[in-house]
Amino acid sequence: MYNCVIVDDEPLARELIESYLEKLPNFKLIASCANAIEAGTILTTEKVDLLFLDIEMPVLKGTTFIKNLANKPKVIFTTAYRDYALDSYELDALDYLLKPIFFERFFAAIQKFLKTKNTDCNFSNIKNIKKNNYVFVNKAKKQIKVDFDKIIYLESFKDYIKIHFKEDTLMIKESISSFEKKIDKRFIRIHRSYIVNSEKITAFTKNDIEVGNIEIPIGNSYKENMIPFLNAI
Repeated sequence: MYNCVIVDDEPLARELIESYLEKLPNFKLIASCANAIEAGTILTTEKVDLLFLDIEMPVLKGTTFIKNLANKPKVIFTTAYRDYALDSYELDALDYLLKPIFFERFFAAIQKFLKTKNTDCNFSNIKNIKKNNYVFVNKAKKQIKVDFDKIIYLESFKDYIKIHFKEDTLMIKESISSFEKKIDKRFIRIHRSYIVNSEKITAFTKNDIEVGNIEIPIGNSYKENMIPFLNAI
């Protein structure tokens, strides 16, 4: 098991890396820190194998922080700025991930880390990169099979989710964040209340996406990460 620490002053950025780590076997998040000072305390008391480190942070930059560490864990920089790429190489960082960070790029960085450990990792065990293209959901004491290909989008109603298909819907009792962990990478969270199958998107603007004749808003806190993703479709 590899112990990981995330250091980033942006809560959404920390949550994204945390959600990616949850998909990987043998990786354990032991701390998620808002600044380098907090992370320094963790590093003095815990064994840390891998550090996901933002660069531009208040009080102490990530590059300055790592330069002054006596016992350095392996480091993957996570930043919105390209200007620090040379610094990352000089600091012997494993990788340099530019925000918005997508899972495929994150996965490649993890592979670099595992190579340093000479680990023969069976990546077929990674959650959400599955042979199965479906999930079973609980409804009225039944386990109902839901094919990912048939899902158009998901809509949250507090502790319930409405799964929208082409012809009908299915309401189940489960939080949207919990269900998000069960589906694969084609699904994107565009709003606190909506997850959309990216393969079903027919049009989009900076404020909303369309699936057929349905318009779904993009939440303000999701725009920074979602617009580059949508432009790449």
